Amino acid sequence: MKKKTGIPISHRAREITPFLAMEIFERAAELERSGRAIVHLEIGEPDWETPEVVMEAGIRALREGRTHYTHSLGHPELRQTIVSWYEQQYGLQLSPDRIIVTLGSSAAMLLSFAALVDPGTEVLMTDPHYPCYPKFVTFFEGVPVTLPVSEEDNFQFDPTVVERRVGPNTRVLILNSPANPTGAVTEPEKMLELVKAVDGRAIIISDEVYHGLVYQGRAHSILEYSPEAVVINGFSKLFAMTGWRLGYAIVPKKLVRVVQKLQQNLFISAPDFAQFAAIAALTEAGEEVENRRRCYDERRLLVLERLREIGLQVSAKPTGAFYVFVNISRYSTNSLDFAMQLLERSGVAVTPGVDFGAHGEGFIRISYANSKDQIEEGVSRLAEFLEDYK
Repeated sequence: MKKKTGIPISHRAREITPFLAMEIFERAAELERSGRAIVHLEIGEPDWETPEVVMEAGIRALREGRTHYTHSLGHPELRQTIVSWYEQQYGLQLSPDRIIVTLGSSAAMLLSFAALVDPGTEVLMTDPHYPCYPKFVTFFEGVPVTLPVSEEDNFQFDPTVVERRVGPNTRVLILNSPANPTGAVTEPEKMLELVKAVDGRAIIISDEVYHGLVYQGRAHSILEYSPEAVVINGFSKLFAMTGWRLGYAIVPKKLVRVVQKLQQNLFISAPDFAQFAAIAALTEAGEEVENRRRCYDERRLLVLERLREIGLQVSAKPTGAFYVFVNISRYSTNSLDFAMQLLERSGVAVTPGVDFGAHGEGFIRISYANSKDQIEEGVSRLAEFLEDYK
């Protein structure tokens, strides 16, 4: 019998494709270490530090010995604060028993998919979409079903198409508003139509991690229209707490115990001290967060204006998050090659649109989570690059 050699890597792990935004970011860091000046417009991370009041609360919690395991659902104080936040922001009356505090919103998403996806389960999502969605689904041997959306549709689901596509194996529809990579905010009327389109046939998982970063009107939670939906949220984007690794899921009562058992086995609990920092974020950081939101809006308008000046029109103007999805198809239909050349030749890091699905090809994502000076420099370098790009 022939002896097997090598490490037996699982087929699921082998099939995971790279996260191109991180590949670009890591290559940009290598170039910086070699002495290159890089303009970072690729990464989905606020350039601000965590608000001081939040850091102080975290430090205080550490000094008080908040360094242990917590209840698997999260500290009751934080869950009640989240309930109050949702009442204040959306007029919703929630029970803290429906909230599971997690290691970032990614863990909330992982636990939710683990609870809902079986082999062969279909999960509907837009194309383009956040790159990790289909990877979560396929890891549980589910089937990602991508529904193309376009600039003409403002990158939003067509509820009629959704209703036709829901089949006997469909269990989940992923909604992301404000959306990554497009910055699109789903209108409340369309949310209600989507709820009706999947009613009784699938559950909506709504990724609301960019809530609060909206520049026209406000974002609406799916829970305003579907009490049985799942909400994924966290503190990374609005409160500049990416490194604190804290998020949460709001799930229907019938899913709480299932998700709780998964949490106990996979993660045990969320970080202890970080949960008290999160309470401060929700209750004390409002003024600073609002000032930053206004600044993001100024950057958004700056990016759109500068892109227009260099001949890159954005027909679906973003109204949320901190991204602009830019059509570069008249220059290239290979967005990865375009992004790599832009980085190597001009020192500007952007994310290739193909990272977000097949219908993201021919686009690049520009993040304006950077200073106005860096945005100006980055777009100027992009303009020079386009003059010579073949």
